[in-house]
Amino acid sequence: MTDLGKTPYDRITALMDRLRADCPWDRVQTFETIAPYTVEESYEVMDAVERQDMPDLKNELGDLLFQVLFHSKMASEVDAFDFADVCNGLVDKMVRRHPHVFEGKPVPDWENIKAAERKHEGRAKTLDGVAKSLPALMRAEKLQKRAAKRGFDWPDIDGPVEKLREEIEEVSHAVKSQNQNEISAEIGDLLFSVVNLARKLGVEPEAALRSTNTKFTRRFNYVEEKAEADLEAMSLDEMEALWQEAKTKGH
Repeated sequence: MTDLGKTPYDRITALMDRLRADCPWDRVQTFETIAPYTVEESYEVMDAVERQDMPDLKNELGDLLFQVLFHSKMASEVDAFDFADVCNGLVDKMVRRHPHVFEGKPVPDWENIKAAERKHEGRAKTLDGVAKSLPALMRAEKLQKRAAKRGFDWPDIDGPVEKLREEIEEVSHAVKSQNQNEISAEIGDLLFSVVNLARKLGVEPEAALRSTNTKFTRRFNYVEEKAEADLEAMSLDEMEALWQEAKTKGH
């Protein structure tokens, strides 16, 4: 077996050095080309968690760690930072954000700590730092939470519910106008309102939609398996009957 070192840290850093030096594919990668893989690996970790597949989760966490190492290695090549800096920076930040653990102080408001960090880093505006590359539902929720911390929020659930009704009506008007740009804008407002309602109800919208996607897939697969003809040849009522059957059977 190739000797890359004794400790896990030594082995993984030596591995990255070797790949970056000797592998034709790894050698030509950039931050931009690797970033999509980083996002993909994050979702594969989430998938393994949802399936409660511990062996797969171990593998996917390794793949995600490799992405962190890859970015760190490329950064070290331009004298920006290295993997050790990433590790030390993480420890420093977690210690700073947990004064109740390391300094015996009261449990803090994490959002206030983060806000102070953003201000120190020159990102003074409330919504600065909410990554634009986040999935849209997740980003909407984070934007709303930040705004709510500044008092820009309804006091109870009635406001978001009424706003949702209002946005549904505006979508209906946009459809009648047959203006595709207006329809798109109103659908966006509707989705944003749904996220806001979910937030007020303590529901994570991204997780809720993932769960519904899984449920839809399960039920549609049942319909397809039980269909006595090609779906295209079936009426909507026939497919709906199988769909209801899938629901009754717990699919």
